[in-house]
Amino acid sequence: MKLMKYWLLTGVALVMFLSAAVSVQASNSNSINEKLGLPIVVYGDALSESQRSDVSDLLETSKHEQLDEFTVTGQDIAEYIGGNPNSNMYSSVKIIHQDSGGLNVDIVSPDNITEVTREMYENALLTAGVENAEVLVASSVAVSGHSALTGIYKAYDAKGASLDKDRMQVASEELDVATSIGEKEGISQDEISSLLTEIKKAIAEQNPATREEVKQIVETQLDSLQIELSPEDRKRLTDLFDQMRNLNINFDEMQSQLDDLASGFQDLINDEGFWNNVKTAVQDFFRSLRNFIDSVLN
Repeated sequence: MKLMKYWLLTGVALVMFLSAAVSVQASNSNSINEKLGLPIVVYGDALSESQRSDVSDLLETSKHEQLDEFTVTGQDIAEYIGGNPNSNMYSSVKIIHQDSGGLNVDIVSPDNITEVTREMYENALLTAGVENAEVLVASSVAVSGHSALTGIYKAYDAKGASLDKDRMQVASEELDVATSIGEKEGISQDEISSLLTEIKKAIAEQNPATREEVKQIVETQLDSLQIELSPEDRKRLTDLFDQMRNLNINFDEMQSQLDDLASGFQDLINDEGFWNNVKTAVQDFFRSLRNFIDSVLN
């Protein structure tokens, strides 16, 4: 009987502990940031009513008591990046602005975003000037994923935090170059993402002053990653990054964020001190729990 009470009290304590942890996490993720505003959802206007409902579920909009909702259209893609105003927009996004923490993108329907990877989105959004945000991308039908970028631009514009138009256009071109080179040259999405990241890091470190210096960085990174491209695609990459150089982007700041994106999670895994702290906290919890139960039973 005493043993049964012991395990019953242990179970109750664990349930209370876990419930409190979940409650705190939910409160932190769903609360409204008064400085940055409500979370934003932008739906592609080509979605049917049932598809929009599916996308809403994928983006977990029900987790938030309040949201700002917008729709992105072909006219928007023409306005923001000079695209085709007759484009059908399917890919949709949810954006949660943060004070810090960098940029984190999650494709929640990976089977339906066929060309653009998480790393490609992150690279392009950094180019466009997006920082410190959680971004979820979803589509209920198979699409390339390019229109999600325009949805993000519209969300910032609607909230009074317009991004630089030249940077938006270059970021969109970056996505086009990345996806088309990958498809044309038979290079994996991971290789293309790695190439773009390493070129940006090298530009941040070397601060090239001329197009020829940019070209040399592109060639060096292609050689380093052992990626073979046609002369035409090598020129496209050089043209792209020379445009970035001319926009006076803070490449040092970009380098820091790129490093964070690449190594942040791995650092956490490898951080022996972090895991030792977790271990100690767990041991302290169960030691206190045991003392509590012993006091009740005795």
